Amino acid sequence: MPMLNRLPVPLLIAGVGLLILPPILLALGLTVTSATEIVVFALACMALNILVGHTGLVSFGHGAWFGLAAYAAALIQRNWMPNSFVGPTLLALVVVAITAAAFGYLILRRRGVYFSLLTLALAAMLYSVSFRWTDVTGGENGLGGITRPALLGFDLDAGTTYYWFVALIAFLVLILLWRFHNSTVGSVLVAIRENEQRARFLGYPTNRYKLAAFVLSATITGLAGILLLYKNRMTSADPISVAFSGELLAMVVIGGMRSFLGPALGALFFILFREFLGIYSENWLFWFGLVFVGFIIFSPTGLIGMGERLIAPFRKKVEEDAAMSARRIEVLPLPEFLRPKSSVDGAVLAASHIVKSFGGIKAVQGVDIAIADRTLHALIGPNGAGKTTAFNLLSGMYKPDQGSVSLMGMPIAGHTPEDIASAGIGRSFQITNLFPALSVGENIRLAVQARHPRRFDPVTNALSISAINAETDAVIRYLGLAGIEKAEAGMLSYGGQRLLDMGVALATAPRVLLLDEPLAGLAAAERERIGAIIKRISTDLPVLLVEHDIDRVFQLADHVTVMNEGRVLLDGSVEEARSSPKVQEVYIGSGTTAVAARPRETAAGAKPLLTVKNVDTFYGKSHILNDVNFTLHENEIIALLGRNGAGKSTLLKSLIGIAPASNGSIQLAGSELIGLSSAEAARLGIGYVPQGRALFAGMTVEQNLELGGLKRQTGNGVHWTRERIYDYFPRIRERLDSPADYLSGGEQQMVAVARALSGDVRVLLLDEPFEGLAPAVVEQLFETFDRLRKEIAIIIVDHNLDLALALSDSTVALERGKVIHQGPSKALRDDLDLRRKVLWL
Repeated sequence: MPMLNRLPVPLLIAGVGLLILPPILLALGLTVTSATEIVVFALACMALNILVGHTGLVSFGHGAWFGLAAYAAALIQRNWMPNSFVGPTLLALVVVAITAAAFGYLILRRRGVYFSLLTLALAAMLYSVSFRWTDVTGGENGLGGITRPALLGFDLDAGTTYYWFVALIAFLVLILLWRFHNSTVGSVLVAIRENEQRARFLGYPTNRYKLAAFVLSATITGLAGILLLYKNRMTSADPISVAFSGELLAMVVIGGMRSFLGPALGALFFILFREFLGIYSENWLFWFGLVFVGFIIFSPTGLIGMGERLIAPFRKKVEEDAAMSARRIEVLPLPEFLRPKSSVDGAVLAASHIVKSFGGIKAVQGVDIAIADRTLHALIGPNGAGKTTAFNLLSGMYKPDQGSVSLMGMPIAGHTPEDIASAGIGRSFQITNLFPALSVGENIRLAVQARHPRRFDPVTNALSISAINAETDAVIRYLGLAGIEKAEAGMLSYGGQRLLDMGVALATAPRVLLLDEPLAGLAAAERERIGAIIKRISTDLPVLLVEHDIDRVFQLADHVTVMNEGRVLLDGSVEEARSSPKVQEVYIGSGTTAVAARPRETAAGAKPLLTVKNVDTFYGKSHILNDVNFTLHENEIIALLGRNGAGKSTLLKSLIGIAPASNGSIQLAGSELIGLSSAEAARLGIGYVPQGRALFAGMTVEQNLELGGLKRQTGNGVHWTRERIYDYFPRIRERLDSPADYLSGGEQQMVAVARALSGDVRVLLLDEPFEGLAPAVVEQLFETFDRLRKEIAIIIVDHNLDLALALSDSTVALERGKVIHQGPSKALRDDLDLRRKVLWL
């Protein structure tokens, strides 16, 4: 009994399944031979799923390893080891492993569809060789004469004995796979599936991990092929065919590729489908293809997912508040293991005359920068100044065209991101770069694990390594993420994701920490807390900070480098940057305080335009919006305010239909929006600018605008012609032919707003439109939105309270998904005590 208690449930289910499979099939009129075939195919599918489900690599030619191993074992037994099982099997597996290692080394340099096509080419090539090389392979007649010798006193020639032999091997392989998937190597493969770029910037040599997965998958698939060889006592070219590889892939998808036993269930489904439907139709494979398409469309999580949906209504539903509300915040010193062992007098990280161009755009032109130990060095400048490009050159994302970069005196320019991360550079990203389907704790654990000596351990359970557990818990508590360790990273609020992104960078225990706009999207109180954490970190290890919150930068920084047009404009103290007329001119503008202080004339009408009543929205079991009510009038601007995780972005997504409300009513000009798709809501006159802009990368500005207005010329609202848009955003006219992702942050934000306006619009939804922008650009956008109030109604979410309150007519404040305040913005703008009471600031 104690052993059963320790056996994982999936392995227990698999063991019971292997025991009861023969009698069940016999009761259905099938044979033990069919049971053996099911176990063999299940083994091959479980092996394929190492790549497909766990690593995110789709192989279209995995049958090649199945057939290659069978041919190798058959030839070895026939020519060198007659009447032997173990010798041919082991030697064939070695052949497969060596071949897979060589082939994998070549093709794993390619990703996505290119990798899949190369595996397809391998299968097609091997099939052609095996089918035509008749002297060796037997051609279309196959290779027969294979014997099943006795092994350890057991007569494998008997069908029942051979089944139990195959079942035993399969169960041992399942134990191996269970340990592999739960090991540190298994966790890294899942990280690669979710976000390979981030895994590399944590220090993982992802090609090495992918190669290990590829070789293991090919070897186990080959083992399945050998077992089928001895079952049939012959082999042919058929298992190498592309069709057989497609069948294996279909079994994996139908069973459920994101579950451990799903592929085995898919193999069972395939054999039963073939045996029973084959009785009635020779075209059973055609019907199987239709079933496969049906699963892809209606149940991409396979039979496992279908079962979970069927039993879901019978499970007790648990409602939770938004994830961020469960945090426990403590003020703690930097954990000891994150502190450098020694300090240096000179620069820890230095760049000399670095240059980088993208086509005709000279992003960085001869920049020098040096980050001293135990200082907070701020890198600032207007949008398009080249800050992020310089940041990416320092961290290894780009290789400089000219110049050098050194860390602790060692050159690192041109090295891979994983080598640079291992050398001691940890970085966050301007756009949050996490493992979104993994939990908060798993994200931090992966970063901690990246520098642990057992990060390549393929058999030890990752959760059993106490040192990694302790350090993960310490980082989580230090950042104030305790209480939400199990929350899915992708479900956090944007501010929560930015905090986690910084935590992932810090958890690698870097020698220098590079933070790209870590305060963007955070509420004022959270900016204060995280700013204080960054300042405390800088007393132990150097921090390079790129940030547009200029007041916070001047408050925190020890040294400032100002860039403009790809060059260093100023490098000196905070006071020098603050008092420099050049910096004031190109970066700061008139300042947000001056902008917010100017009187604004309202254009709000009395007629309701958008009415929200009793709206509830859920993310899974998390109750995000709770009984939300408010009314937007014609030409009114409403500021939607609240702390991170309060539900502001979710409310905008509910209005546009991206996060459908579960109940309540949302009416736009008399039309009910609940139940409509986001496309239908957009055609009724809602323009949406998401946080992070979400432009169509690779497309030009003009193509972005054309797509924005293509289906929205419906007569529902103000019609925005291209000339009318240019009147508000004249810079766009000059950039029409430029790829959207080559623009500066400010220009991208203008394009995002212009795309949302394209067509016919009644209401414009703005989610953090001032985030990450230089003050001069913020001022320009603010004045544009102020002009827009005469044309349309606006709902704005932004953490710059002074600007949001100055721009808006009314305020709706949220806390934990509930409306806690509604009223004129003037009251909150002028009464700081009321503002603190309402917004907890």
